[in-house]
Amino acid sequence: MAEAHDTDTLLVERARRGETAAFEMLVVKYQRRIERLISRMVRDVDLVPDIAQETFVRAWRALPQFRGESAFYTWLYRIAINTAKKALGDLKRDPLVPEASLARGGEEGEETSRVENELSDGETPEALLASKEIAAAVNAAIEALSDDLRQAITLREIEGLSYEEISEVMNCPIGTVRSRIFRAREAIASRLRPLLDTRAGERW
Repeated sequence: MAEAHDTDTLLVERARRGETAAFEMLVVKYQRRIERLISRMVRDVDLVPDIAQETFVRAWRALPQFRGESAFYTWLYRIAINTAKKALGDLKRDPLVPEASLARGGEEGEETSRVENELSDGETPEALLASKEIAAAVNAAIEALSDDLRQAITLREIEGLSYEEISEVMNCPIGTVRSRIFRAREAIASRLRPLLDTRAGERW
């Protein structure tokens, strides 16, 4: 993380001096992560690339005001969330994720298939089906969360941000972040518990 932070700092410094190529490297580095974050906030998956593009445009314009008090990606995530919220407000759309977007392949869906990817070659088809059902249940549970809870759990469990970084991104106290993540985990666990209890009683 420290090495990535140092690299970002160098690229940001070069970009602030007007080197567009340096900023383009930052775009390449974070575009997929930003799109994945936005896809957890908007219903229309076709809007995700446009909102991501607007995020980077805003970041480029605001770069002179970036003081480096937080990590670049934390600052960028905050811009992405605010840009997505503005887009949702303009379009009066409910910030939920459709099942179609969760089923899309590629890096955007890597968190969906993480459980599946950990299966060994020796797993049975029944076990594979079970893992897919669990992954689908997790995504359904995340989709059902309120906007704030979904953002917090996504930033923590999928993007791997620290509580301090999430506090900066969501502009709220760390205590609030911890509460939101705890509530999100409880809600997801409650959705998973019946499925896991059923699986525990079955023999493969």
